Formats: sequence, structure tokens, C-alpha cells
Amino acid sequence: MNMEERIKKDIELFEKNCKEIEDMEILEMAKRYYEDAKYYFSKGDFFTSFGCINYAHGLIDAIRMKKEK
Repeated sequence: MNMEERIKKDIELFEKNCKEIEDMEILEMAKRYYEDAKYYFSKGDFFTSFGCINYAHGLIDAIRMKKEK
């Protein structure tokens, strides 16, 4: 899988996972990174896009881990 395909997959996964999150403050931050990822992806800057979507996933994962405890 190349970087472009990976980013597309990560963006789709974020869209699915964010529906499970109830903490609106953190979710809004994650969504800003998600929007940045889409923007940079559209510009062909895959490196920055990949970083942004990973930050978004990190915030979502942190909320899910907190909820599990």
C-alpha cells in the first residue's frame, strides 16, 4: 500500500471512529486535524497530511482509552 492509499484509508477510518466519541472538546480538536489532513492531501502534500491524520487518530484513541478505564 502506498502512502496515498494509506492516508485515504486512515481518513475513512477516522470518519467511522469519531462517531463513537462523546467528548466534544477533544472531538473538535481531532476534527480540525482531520480537516487539515484532507486539505494537505488535496494539495499533494502527503507527508503533512499523514501527520495530521495521525494526530487526529491519536486524540480519538486517547479518549477511547480513557473511556475503557
